Amino acid sequence: MVILDAMEKTARVRVLQAELNDQPGVCLKLTGPLGDIRAAAQAAEAIAGQMQVPCVVDVIPAPGPTSSRAFQAAADYNPLIEQPTVHLPRDTKESKDTRMAEQAPFAVGLIETQGFTAVFEAIDTAVKTAAVEVLAREKLGGGYITVVIKGDVAAVRAAVDAGKAKVEGLGRLIAAHVIPSPSAAVLSLLPKL
Repeated sequence: MVILDAMEKTARVRVLQAELNDQPGVCLKLTGPLGDIRAAAQAAEAIAGQMQVPCVVDVIPAPGPTSSRAFQAAADYNPLIEQPTVHLPRDTKESKDTRMAEQAPFAVGLIETQGFTAVFEAIDTAVKTAAVEVLAREKLGGGYITVVIKGDVAAVRAAVDAGKAKVEGLGRLIAAHVIPSPSAAVLSLLPKL
């Protein structure tokens, strides 16, 4: 979500799909003018470097008319993680074209751990620390789980910091991040707000 937010804020791109893979990770598939896609790809690499996470980026200039059959996945549900593995953006005004999208007037926070006990304790601490709302819980496989919260920027920062501090000793913190004013692409992949 952090990388997608940076990509959309950098260039006129539109998310087509987000597909979970087995690493655990996510394959983001975007479309837009070639120059914008290249700028978004550079932004993705820069953010991944700052976050110290592996990131494979590829740009396909002018994909063939039938190649979408290979890269656009059909809807899929994984019973092991009890959720879809292919996420399609909800239709929003911003997602129907490739102009730079408006940003939300709130923040989104993410806490990702390896271990259920750790994430549950982190989220309980987060919601007791600040006025935030839990939006979603996403299982990624391999014990990885992410919880998404929403609120004003200061509340989300305080909640994420408190939750992240609670993880130590209970599990492994994978990532904790706050996205102030998330982009339309990020919002389109979150549960309906």
